[in-house]
Formats: sequence, C-alpha cells, structure tokens
Amino acid sequence: MNPRIGLFDSGVGGFTVLKQLLQKHGDISCVYLADTARVPYGNKSPKQIRTIAHEVVHWLKEDNVSAVVVACNTTNSLALDVVQNISQVPVFGLIKAAAHMIDKDCVGVLATSATVKSNEYKKQIQALRPGTIVIEQSCPAFVPMIESGNLFVPELRELAIQYLKPLLDARVQAVVLGCSHYPLIHSLLLDLLPPDVRIIDPAVGLARQMDVLFGQSTHNLNSPNPFANTRFCATSDPEGFAQQATTWLGQCPEVELVTLRSKAYVS
Repeated sequence: MNPRIGLFDSGVGGFTVLKQLLQKHGDISCVYLADTARVPYGNKSPKQIRTIAHEVVHWLKEDNVSAVVVACNTTNSLALDVVQNISQVPVFGLIKAAAHMIDKDCVGVLATSATVKSNEYKKQIQALRPGTIVIEQSCPAFVPMIESGNLFVPELRELAIQYLKPLLDARVQAVVLGCSHYPLIHSLLLDLLPPDVRIIDPAVGLARQMDVLFGQSTHNLNSPNPFANTRFCATSDPEGFAQQATTWLGQCPEVELVTLRSKAYVS
C-alpha cells in the first residue's frame, strides 16, 4: 500500500513544503489542508494553536493518511506534541529538519511572532549544536502580505530590510526561513542578504527525512500535472484559495470546502 501524506498549513505557505516533497519523491499521494478560515496562525495564542492542531489531525485521521507533515512552523513550535499524540502515524516537522541543516556558528531565524515567542528554533538548534548563537526575528507582516499576493510592492521590501537588520547587525552566517510562507519571497531575501549568508529552507531537510517512506530517488515537477495525486482542501473560500494556488502551483487546482471547527475551538 502506497503512503498517503497529509499536509496542513494556514494558507498557501505549505505549498513550499508540498513542492519540495514532490520534487524529491515524485507524484506521491497527498492531501493538502489549508485552514484559510483562521489564517494567519502566527498571531494566535498557544491555546488556540493547540486546539486547531487537535481539530486538524482528527480530520486528517478520517482521511486515512499514513503520515502527517506539519507544514506550518507555528504549529511545529507550539503543538507538535498534540499532532504526535493524536495522529498515530509518523509525523514530520520543519523545525527539527531545519536544526539538522545548521552548520554555522551564528544563525538567524525569520519566523512568526508565535514561533519566536516559543524559542523552539533556538532550543532545537542548540540541542544539536551547543554554543550556536541563534537570533530569532519576528516578522508579523509577512504572512498577510504573502497571502494577499503583494510580493512586488515597495512596502514588502522595506519590511524585509527592517526584519533583516538585527540579523545583519549580528553578522549571521545563515538565515532560516522559519515560516513555510517565507520561501515564497526567497528571491527578495536573497537580494537583500550578503552573498556569503546561506538561506536555509526547512522543507528541503524535511523532504530528505521522508526518504524513510519513499527512498532516496529524486524526481522533478516537469510532468503535465505534478499535483494529480494531491487533494486540495480549504476551510473557507475554496474558489479564492484556488485562484491563490494558481499563482504558486502554475495551475488551478480543484479545491474542496471542509469544516474543522468544533465547540472546543477557543476564539
């Protein structure tokens, strides 16, 4: 029986993880859940994030996935244990994958406010590389701008300059994209960073970790429909999400409307 992978994020950010998985492992069977009704996650409380994670994983279990990819760093940082306790299948997370990619002594992390407050990146990196200097920078305006598609406005560039300044002042040797949305502005960040500063996308490491399920073969996204075996779902406005997805996927997917909310959700 071929594995069926469940991925979830608050919106389009998880596409960066999905693409890395398909790039590394071919047209595997996936279900991608975008919790668009509650995007962004980065400004929510730990209790809210943990409740959301509980709902999402129960929904994925009903879809009979054989592994769960937490394609959201905020959920990784605040509720990975919830996902692991409920899922009963292998769980793959971005933060641990990123920590295994670190080979520098001074590292910057761009992330949501919730992820930065958790200090999870610093904990995971320093657990593997004691003594590593980790500087975490909150970027609260990035996700709303990326979700709206405003990637070429001067305001986004000014925000990126502002967010990167503490990292550049500290002379970091690498910058971790600690939110799955941020690889969507990779070219902007690359333009603003010195050429000797490495940009680390945790999704690359996560795709490698999934060799345990799919082997080490490498594929590409040049097939006519690389997402043919991916089921796309959203918790609100599936038509709008499909239009957003077209920009990042290069084709317009069929998106199903699903419901996750329960009385347990804390607003």
